[in-house]
Amino acid sequence: MTSLRFHAHQLFDGEQLHTDQVLTIDNGKIIKIDQDISNVDVVSTELVAPGYIDLQVNGGGGVLFNDSPTVEKLNTMMLAHAKYGTTAMLPTLITDEVSVMAQAAEVISKAIANKVSGIVGVHFEGPHLSVAKKGTHCAEYIRPISEAEWQVLSRKDIGQIVVTLAPETVSVAEIEKMVSLGILVCLGHTNADYETTEKAITAGATGFTHLFNAMSPLQGREPGVVGSALLNDKTSCGLIVDGHHVDYASCQLAIKTKPQGQVFLVTDAMPPVGTDQTEFALYDRTVYLENGKLTSTTGELAGSSLDMASAVKNAHQKLGLSLEESIRMGSVYPAQYLYQNTEMPRGKLCVGMQADMVILNTDLTVKETWISGEKI
Repeated sequence: MTSLRFHAHQLFDGEQLHTDQVLTIDNGKIIKIDQDISNVDVVSTELVAPGYIDLQVNGGGGVLFNDSPTVEKLNTMMLAHAKYGTTAMLPTLITDEVSVMAQAAEVISKAIANKVSGIVGVHFEGPHLSVAKKGTHCAEYIRPISEAEWQVLSRKDIGQIVVTLAPETVSVAEIEKMVSLGILVCLGHTNADYETTEKAITAGATGFTHLFNAMSPLQGREPGVVGSALLNDKTSCGLIVDGHHVDYASCQLAIKTKPQGQVFLVTDAMPPVGTDQTEFALYDRTVYLENGKLTSTTGELAGSSLDMASAVKNAHQKLGLSLEESIRMGSVYPAQYLYQNTEMPRGKLCVGMQADMVILNTDLTVKETWISGEKI
């Protein structure tokens, strides 16, 4: 890969807005930033910002990750989301048979080894969940952890692993074991009480999956999982800001309550993203898209048709956040959560960081997406 000099008339580096910045990119990384606008290779007059990082992506481009995972399908998902500014993602496998988990892990390993753009790990959403809060997950596949699952979770060649679990179905010792393996444990699809939730956090759980959805609510005499999520300053929360999963006022409450940087945007995206698809199969049922909302024939919300560009735009326009903070929620904050145990390689546009960039039009739609210094 040759060196590239990229002139950004407007640059948001993840911390501050700047004008007339030239990024020198070599081998996919930013090695210098200056204001020498001579001898540049690319000029952008729109806003250049850090690429978006989505930690919960079930599908896109007509593909559902659970359906016979392949490297080709992963690439299709990634390209579909790249249209909307996503430069890194965690393909997310929802509750399924252990053989599908093993197949997904093998595919992720191959994708990372083959340097498929944007694939940085995997999110196992289940199968160790609460049947009472399963949402659209299949109760048939919800189960305790077996040795077969531990073999998948112990792999070191599949990037960063995130596991969503219900703490009432998994022991403290099992959470501690996951954490010792470098896994990021998130709590979700859970009907746990506050005390059980806090014990899971003490054991090393650090996140909450799609806050407010499929978890015991905050009540006066029982704070529940939501109460723990909002009160505990050491944890982070993924938030689906699409107007269907969570009321915008509840989103504002979460952001107001949590320390800055500990609420980040996720899509929980399904196959229709990047397509004109209006229905798809999930388990033994059909999911329909109507007015931006995905609903299963069994009545539950079934993921979303949200993309990261729309999530950032909604954070800015519907939640009243500054443009800079809205972008951080889609880039800096998920990167900080993902890389909490290692040096952060992406999420900001600074020297030493990977050159993952999104170029935004004035209406916050995406003009161009760049991954490792190459336009996608």
